[in-house]
Amino acid sequence: MAKDIFLFVNLGSPDSPSKKDVKKYLDTFLMDPYVIDLAWIWRALLVKGIILPFRTPNTSEAYKSIWLKEGSPLVIYTQNMVNKLKKISSYPIYLGMTYGSLSIEKAIGEIMSDHGEEDVRLNVLPLFPHYAMSTTEAVIAMVKKALKRKRSSLFFNVVSPFYNDERYIEALRKSLEGFDLSSYDKVLFSYHGLPVRHLRKTDPTKKHCFKVSDCCKAESLATETCYRSHVLKTTELLREKLDLPVDQHMVTFQSRLGRDEWLTPSTEEVLKELPGKGCKKILLISPSFVADCLETLEELSIRGKEVFFEAGGTKMDVAPCLNEEDFWVEALNEILKDHCHEVTKSSQI
Repeated sequence: MAKDIFLFVNLGSPDSPSKKDVKKYLDTFLMDPYVIDLAWIWRALLVKGIILPFRTPNTSEAYKSIWLKEGSPLVIYTQNMVNKLKKISSYPIYLGMTYGSLSIEKAIGEIMSDHGEEDVRLNVLPLFPHYAMSTTEAVIAMVKKALKRKRSSLFFNVVSPFYNDERYIEALRKSLEGFDLSSYDKVLFSYHGLPVRHLRKTDPTKKHCFKVSDCCKAESLATETCYRSHVLKTTELLREKLDLPVDQHMVTFQSRLGRDEWLTPSTEEVLKELPGKGCKKILLISPSFVADCLETLEELSIRGKEVFFEAGGTKMDVAPCLNEEDFWVEALNEILKDHCHEVTKSSQI
């Protein structure tokens, strides 16, 4: 029987908040065709000629405002989570990042050194609950590339997105136990935004996403890889679990880049508008991030609050991500067990 080994993958981070390291990281990240899906020449002109010169200084300052003594919050929280999981799991677990020095290729090298390639089954778990071209597909492409560079014959499979997994939803619920939901005028579910064209590209039917009325509510093969459908499902399951009234919650999308059509409504625009509509006390949660990072600690908790308070808001709390909470680590352990059971069962058919 093959030995199951898990490779957890998160997005990554610059090695430091310095302009040099941030520029290097952004260059690698934004030049990925799964992130900015333009022909190489146009992507290079956009990234190297426009985005990097103007975005690097601001992003460097943003990282400086959240950087921990130990390093990048995303890296530290993810490492802590994995280290906790290693103590209770019966499977060897490794960690790689899609971008940055803690690369997928480096992690695969460690796996090959520790376990060889014979009778090994590599299970890749992207730490992104919702399927997306710029995360899930980017991870798969990077794993394939790393295996090819290593001239490895390792077989790998991918753990399914866990956006509707009861254990993930319950972990989110537990993470909010310290908040009195009835004290807020509105609870915002802020997810990472995506260009609409990404959703159209990941639609296997090429005729459903953003082409059918209320496409996310209609049954379709496209639902399996539809980011928007996944986040709406997470929201509905968590809203029900929290017993949160429909009119007290709202789904928004953050981190827009560029002028293309993106998923709406924009978190920033909603933060500007809510106080004028009488919603001056809000709670903001970000289920698409399992570890606190630049998008939650700076974009939401610093800049987001500035926008909301300037618009007349009086209270804005941002719930922490799941990070290394014991109940989340335990949930992940059960997800791993179920995945191995399903893979083994399907291989015997």
